Amino acid sequence: MSKILEVKAKVEAGKTKLIAGLVQEALDEGIKAEDILQAMVDSMGVVGDKFSTGEIFVPEMLIAAKAMAKGVEVLKPLMASDSASSLGTCIIGTVAGDLHDIGKNLVSMMVESAGFKMVDLGVDVPAQKFVDAIKENENVTLVACSGLLTTTMPALKEAVETIKASGLAVKVIVGGAPVTPEYAAEIGADGYAPDAGSAAVKAKELVTA
Repeated sequence: MSKILEVKAKVEAGKTKLIAGLVQEALDEGIKAEDILQAMVDSMGVVGDKFSTGEIFVPEMLIAAKAMAKGVEVLKPLMASDSASSLGTCIIGTVAGDLHDIGKNLVSMMVESAGFKMVDLGVDVPAQKFVDAIKENENVTLVACSGLLTTTMPALKEAVETIKASGLAVKVIVGGAPVTPEYAAEIGADGYAPDAGSAAVKAKELVTA
């Protein structure tokens, strides 16, 4: 079994104690940091799918995310040197009335590994707080708003509209289970991502376009 497949399998199984060592071994074999990261993203995709279909539950998903975080720690110094031209600061938060943070935390990890400095506002974030955070932090280029409940869709809309109305030059990306690309466009968001892996790709696209 190749090291990269081993890393994938162990992330999926949530083997937090083994991941760092395996990632290091994969690097020592000459596998690129980006490829290892992609393998872990793919694993989390599988974990996400299993979670959606009810094969696994929140604890398993969290353990897998934790395992991935351990792997990302090993890769971070290498990824950081690649993206020396940091893409700026990304403010992330789950909108008002919503207390979900698993998806947000995964997105935060992935976007950070793409070369952003992250400022995580946590959950239940009022629209104005996003605007305040943009003003309080340096070089904010992106705001990521997450909404996991159908009932918090209006809060997501309010967050995007408030950020846009502030006149601050930032891109806004949205995501979460009930969010669709159509809804994202309708509320004025600059981008939409269905999962953490694509959020990192989209984030980079938005600020370098």
